[in-house]
Amino acid sequence: MTPNTPTSSPLTLAAILFATFLSSAANSDPTHGIAMYGAPQLADDYASLPYANPNAPQGGKITFAEAGGFDAMNPYILKGRAPWGIRAHVVESLMGRNWDEPFSLYGLLAESIEVGPEREWVEFTLRPEAKFSDGTQVTVEDVIWSFETLGTIGHPRYLNSWKKIDTIEETGDRSVKFTFNAVDFELPLILGLRPILRKDDWDVRRFDESSLDIVTGSGPYVVSEFEPNRFVTFKKNPDYWAKDLAFNKGRHNIGEIKYEYFTDADVIFEAFKSGAISTHRESNAGRWQSNYSFPDALNGKIVKSEVRHQRPTGIKGFVFNTRRDLFSDWQVREALIHAFNNEFINKTVNGSLQPKVSSYFSNSVLGMEAGPASGRVAALLEPYKDDLLPGTLDGYEFPASDGAERNRPNLRRASKMLAAAGWTVGDDGVLRDVDGDVFTFDILLNSGSAETEAIANIYVDALSRLGIKTSVTVVDSAQYKERASVYDFDMTYYRRGVSLSPGNEQMLYWGSNGVSAPGTRNYMGMNSPAAEAMVQKMLSSDSQDEFRAAVKALDRILTAGRYVVPFWHSDVSRIAHKSELHFPKAIPMYGDWLGFLPDVWWVE
Repeated sequence: MTPNTPTSSPLTLAAILFATFLSSAANSDPTHGIAMYGAPQLADDYASLPYANPNAPQGGKITFAEAGGFDAMNPYILKGRAPWGIRAHVVESLMGRNWDEPFSLYGLLAESIEVGPEREWVEFTLRPEAKFSDGTQVTVEDVIWSFETLGTIGHPRYLNSWKKIDTIEETGDRSVKFTFNAVDFELPLILGLRPILRKDDWDVRRFDESSLDIVTGSGPYVVSEFEPNRFVTFKKNPDYWAKDLAFNKGRHNIGEIKYEYFTDADVIFEAFKSGAISTHRESNAGRWQSNYSFPDALNGKIVKSEVRHQRPTGIKGFVFNTRRDLFSDWQVREALIHAFNNEFINKTVNGSLQPKVSSYFSNSVLGMEAGPASGRVAALLEPYKDDLLPGTLDGYEFPASDGAERNRPNLRRASKMLAAAGWTVGDDGVLRDVDGDVFTFDILLNSGSAETEAIANIYVDALSRLGIKTSVTVVDSAQYKERASVYDFDMTYYRRGVSLSPGNEQMLYWGSNGVSAPGTRNYMGMNSPAAEAMVQKMLSSDSQDEFRAAVKALDRILTAGRYVVPFWHSDVSRIAHKSELHFPKAIPMYGDWLGFLPDVWWVE
């Protein structure tokens, strides 16, 4: 049992008993919740989510710091930069997630969900009391309009699921049914999490045009005031329709949530030290030990809390844009991964050696095993063996350095790999190919992260020893988003979290559509039929074992793809916060993740 495996038997059983899926789905009765495999953990008479405190005090204020800025209020389109809080606090979905289960949903706007015998359709029935913040009813018309609009002119992330919907029909005054044209057992859950918007908001304005017009939601908070690129404040709606639902007991306790925007991470920390900001997530283990001796941290006004989690590591590092000819060769990427002195940089930046990312789903039951693929994993990869990169089937590990600053052994290996790929160093010390073209590229970074810039500079110095000319370009958040959206970079910082219930979003991360379509998460530009086949297998698996094998196979493809120069990870979140802020003792399996801060925190 790995650290990412739930320790409570009910939760574990809910995650693994896919054998009950077909029989339970075949009953086709409306239920209060749904799970990816088997039945949801919580019975229909549950009192609250297991990690929420239903007796938490209400009221108070919390202020967060955000890097960058915003110039729009619609987060559901490609244009503009909207505050995260719109999605988190203002707009709701048909169902809500329990973050103490790998993937289970419970009714929110919908009082029930019903699926076909093989999940070939799903029907939601709205709660009669569901209302938008202006007091108007949430209707089936709003639901249908939201799905059609998001799927056709919304952000590209909604397109994949929209293509799998064959028909949408109103089946009652409060019921809507979606019938699918593809096998995708996750799709009913994905649709349950789609934002539901008020159709009348867009009677006199275009949905796909960026603006500062406030979106009307049905959630617990409303936007009370804002100033673009400076701040946005959300106040709790005293007439929130769902405040007494069991799903919300112990959630949304804080009366006012404010986000202040800054351009620099150092300025953010100074604002926290001064008391202007309520919380600060510390990503650096060394700073966690050394940078919290300021007055409020010493007198108890600031508390340091560590929150453990059971999530896969995901990937964090510098991503290669393989759309560039320079990085289309896996041997070149392998060489540059060797040139990154992880152990030395890790210790230098963090003050101590943090666990290195070993694969995308490492530190969990979904992660690939060391050595050659075997069993079902090998069988899934076998049809694609001629197209897989070396190490996918036989086993691949990211290189380790000796920890010395010069990293000589790995640089020698890198030099040999580059020579094998046709790159050699001339008398002038510059790396060139057979045509005399210089090996040069740029690392694009978003402003406000001194740590990432420092890592890049150390890396640039190492690359120079190989004869590689590398520059670092730092741009503001608006320019960065614009360039990243159309993949206008050679290399950039990349962080992609993955969950214990990966599904359709994996196609957005790694699917070939992202090679050319803007706005996807496929920053590396990977085009792998094998990876897409593994994602499809995940979505159509009829057992937990088959699902896990597909994820492990995908993990091998991603890791051996050498798409990212990997950094390190942490299995604990470090949160410094004002002493009047509290959170429940029961920590969800996802830890400090969505649905945690500020959702179940309170002010005393």
